[in-house]
Amino acid sequence: MNRVYVCNCFGVTETQVKQHAAEGACTPRQIASACKAGTDCGSCVRRIQALLGRGACPRRDLVDQGEAAVALAPAAELPKIPGIPGISGVPAERELPEAA
Repeated sequence: MNRVYVCNCFGVTETQVKQHAAEGACTPRQIASACKAGTDCGSCVRRIQALLGRGACPRRDLVDQGEAAVALAPAAELPKIPGIPGISGVPAERELPEAA
């Protein structure tokens, strides 16, 4: 089996990067969170960008077609932002402690 290494520092292969992309990692930062690739010397970041730009990320295709990125994420994955009206379970206004 022929392995093409993308990140020599952590031994991450092209196949592994594509697998992480298929699981939803669509940016070099998300790839780094998944497997550490790109977090040491950084020489592989451009290669990772090239892989992500070549259809390795199924969600990116939808975004490129004009779909809203928020629509792609399940509601459970969306961040809860306190104090924003219209988000269920989050109060629109909070009392702040008075300055001393």
